[in-house]
Amino acid sequence: MSRIGRKPIEIPAGVDVKVNGQEVAVKGPKGALDMTFHPEIGIKLEGNEIIVSRPSEDKMHKSLHGLTRTLIANMVQGVTTGFSKELEINGVGYRAAKQGKNLVLTLGYSHQVIVPETDGITIEVPAPNKVIVHGADKQRVGQFAAEIREKRPPEPYKGKGIKYIDEVIIRKEGKAGKGKK
Repeated sequence: MSRIGRKPIEIPAGVDVKVNGQEVAVKGPKGALDMTFHPEIGIKLEGNEIIVSRPSEDKMHKSLHGLTRTLIANMVQGVTTGFSKELEINGVGYRAAKQGKNLVLTLGYSHQVIVPETDGITIEVPAPNKVIVHGADKQRVGQFAAEIREKRPPEPYKGKGIKYIDEVIIRKEGKAGKGKK
């Protein structure tokens, strides 16, 4: 049995969970999320716990068991504490600023790159070289952060560009000088 799948998901106080067949709706202080899961995976609400079960030991059912449990746990965590991704901007003259609901990036192009906030995502710029993306949906936060990073990915020679705060850039050596004989 899946070690992750068999763990029950505890519902914290202040979170409202509704299970309607394969649809799970979670509402909490940070927002509301809903998702439809595979029809063969069983989802039950018992007291203040959500229990995920599978019908057989089939390979597909084993895979879906842990996945379903993790997705529901992420929904519960998202509406209680939320998720965030931090990005760091490196490079001379590279910076970020917030104008209304838009993120304005100066990344060495001939123009500024403007990224608007989307529903359920908030952008915070505590410093000109730091951007924090917040939201309740883990997948959307990660996708939005990846889209910002895509505007100028870090290059391996000087490390200039936008990178995740915990990302390690493998640096390359530049051109070798003229060889001595």
